[in-house]
Order: sequence, then structure tokens, then C-alpha cells
Amino acid sequence: MKKYVSEFVGTMMLTLLACGVAVVIGCQTAAGIIATSLAFGLVIVAMAYSIGNVSGCHINPAVSIAMVVAGKMEVKEAVKYIISQVLGALMGSVLLGVCLGSFKSLGANAYGGILPNGETVTLLIALVVEVILTFVFTTTILGVTDKKENGHATGLVIGLTLVLVHLFGIPFTGTSVNPARSLAPALLQGGTALSQVWVFILAPIIGSILAGLFYKFVLKTSK
Repeated sequence: MKKYVSEFVGTMMLTLLACGVAVVIGCQTAAGIIATSLAFGLVIVAMAYSIGNVSGCHINPAVSIAMVVAGKMEVKEAVKYIISQVLGALMGSVLLGVCLGSFKSLGANAYGGILPNGETVTLLIALVVEVILTFVFTTTILGVTDKKENGHATGLVIGLTLVLVHLFGIPFTGTSVNPARSLAPALLQGGTALSQVWVFILAPIIGSILAGLFYKFVLKTSK
């Protein structure tokens, strides 16, 4: 039970604090994109060094799915993790809405915006970007946690990788790579966020499965 409570609290913190920074500061400027990216990465670092020794600090269904595909986790256990993560994200979004005094904007993901080069982010672009970024993020987690000598640096490496994928992905989709983090605010916001949320559930799942397979057949160094 400690593991599931840890995943609940960790995902709640991620949704509350990181999505909160995205809403309060905004992502329309370079400074806003950098601040939001750092917020997501820093929450991961903080949680990794606080709950990591209890649950492994997945706080992301995509990570749990990648662990299953890679052979590092049982399906039954992953389901319990994912339920805890979704509930934690919902609590985080509720708390964020209370803090903001409104549930109109909670940092949900969306596509359809205009890139700096003038091109519109289409459905296909959003799917491709989210699959790639989730693959990069979860592959990093699988790789860095595979070596005991990386123990002290694991949280920092994972956090910085999340910063990296956000720096690239925010202009496209706001960056999900985490179905729970996308589903929770979308359910409360409704509208476009809710109608598009399937993209930010499906793409991270595909990316995490590919990462798990890549680890299993290419990166895995021990039985």
C-alpha cells in the first residue's frame, strides 16, 4: 500500500505544481516555456529522491507500461500503479483549480496551435511528437535504472530528460508523455482539452511500448 500511496502523492504533486507553473506563468514566451520545462523536471527530481526508494517514482502510466514491456514489472502491479497515478493526478488538478479559483485552465494538453515557422500542429504531428518524446523519456528511465552505479544520479538524469522533452514539445502539444497528467486536467476543463485527450493517452502508450521493446531487445545487459 505504501507504493500506491507514494505514486498517488507523487503524481498529485506533479500535476499540481508543474501544471500550475504552466498556467500561472504561461507558455507563450521563451521564458514561460523554460520555466514550465524546469518545473516538470524539478518535481520529478524532488519526487525521485523522496518516494523513489518506496515505489520507484513512476508517477506516470507510460513509465509503468514501459516497465511491464521491458520485463521489469508485473501487469497486475502496473495496473495498481496506474490507478494510483490517475487518482493522484485528479487530486492534483482539483487542488490546482481550488488554488486558481477556476477550473477553466488547468494545464491540459492540446494540439492545433501555430509553430514559429507558421505551420499548424496537425493531429499527425501531435501523435508523432508525443510518441517520440515518450520513447526518449521512458528509454532514458529504463536505461539509467538498469545500472546500480547510476543510483545517486538517477533522479537528476530523469528530471533533466523531462526538462529536455518539454523544451522541445511544449510548442507542439504542451508536452504530455504522461497519460495521467493529461487526462486529469482535461476531465475538469472539458471542451477541446477533453475531445483531444485521447491523443495524449494513445501516443504516450505507443511510445512507452516501443521503449520497452527497445530496452528488452537492444539495451538489456543482464538477465
